[in-house]
Amino acid sequence: MSGSSGLHTRVIKPGELGGTECESWRELRAKSGAPANPFMEPEFTLAVAAVRPRARVAVIEEGGSPAGFFPYEKGPFGQGRAIGLGVSDCQGLVLRPGVRLSARELLRDCSLATWEFDNLEAGQTVFLPDSGEEFGSPVIDIGGGFAAYEEHLRRHAPKFHRTTTAKQRKLARQTGAGAVRFVFDERDPAALRTLMAWKSAQYRRTGRRDRFAQDWISALVRRLHGTRTPGCSGVLSVLYAADRPVAAHFGLRSRTVLSCWFPAYDTDFAKYSPGLILHLRMAEAAASEGIGMLDLGRGAAEYKDSLKTGELRVHGGSSTRPGARAVLHRLSREPVRRAHSYVRDRPRLAQHAKQALKQLGRLRGR
Repeated sequence: MSGSSGLHTRVIKPGELGGTECESWRELRAKSGAPANPFMEPEFTLAVAAVRPRARVAVIEEGGSPAGFFPYEKGPFGQGRAIGLGVSDCQGLVLRPGVRLSARELLRDCSLATWEFDNLEAGQTVFLPDSGEEFGSPVIDIGGGFAAYEEHLRRHAPKFHRTTTAKQRKLARQTGAGAVRFVFDERDPAALRTLMAWKSAQYRRTGRRDRFAQDWISALVRRLHGTRTPGCSGVLSVLYAADRPVAAHFGLRSRTVLSCWFPAYDTDFAKYSPGLILHLRMAEAAASEGIGMLDLGRGAAEYKDSLKTGELRVHGGSSTRPGARAVLHRLSREPVRRAHSYVRDRPRLAQHAKQALKQLGRLRGR
């Protein structure tokens, strides 16, 4: 991208980013005014690049200085996708305020016919006109401290709060006084392996595709578990009962945001709702760490409705440049997107679909 706008774009592999460029990325992101979501930090892109060789970054320069960064993955025929599409919960362009550019220009300079996204961050004005769908991403606001959040639950979800705290006490009684403990940031790789096994079993049980059966996702999670930077660190939280893990969650955190990602629990303890207990303990620990928000991620779930205090907005769709490849992409993807949207917007049909997936999971398990 060059010309009267004064912008120049060069495309590199993420590993070719210099330390100064990564720092510029962080500074631009901090100035955006958006929540400090760790998926939007350079460390997430670098981690994806280590397991996805087609990862790229467009460095947008103005007057010789970085004015923006656009991470993406490029397919063999110019099909682009958000970095880590399928597991990334916040996507978009990191851009200096006031810089004007169009999606078509950016795609041209990246040699992309299309760029697909499913969790485009609100406020991404370059790509927002190409959004086909909008979703709510439930969040827990703990900026006022955990006590204030608990009071919110007592007012807005009294049965949920009462039942969950009672089950926590019952779990403690069943396993012995003092035997239930919580670790907010567990570094033991064995605990991470346990979580991944639980999650794989949950995917199969509910008839969904097992994400951890994909080597790149498993490798990405293990890599991020070892990532420790202020803007993007892997956090494995574990609830133990008599030193046995009964629920766990792996997510990413910045200084002020914890992005919830992979929660799961031991089904032997299902009657205690250990996953719900875990989320309350996570909120309490996160508040004490100075984190102000837990982003539960898009997707309908009863537990999210009970836990949330509000929602962010994210978008799905694709940006395209005119041409045959863009038309082929649209013809291949649009019918699927419309079918998903049709089911999702009809609660009764969505419930039937969910039951069908569970039945498929039971058949697979035989």
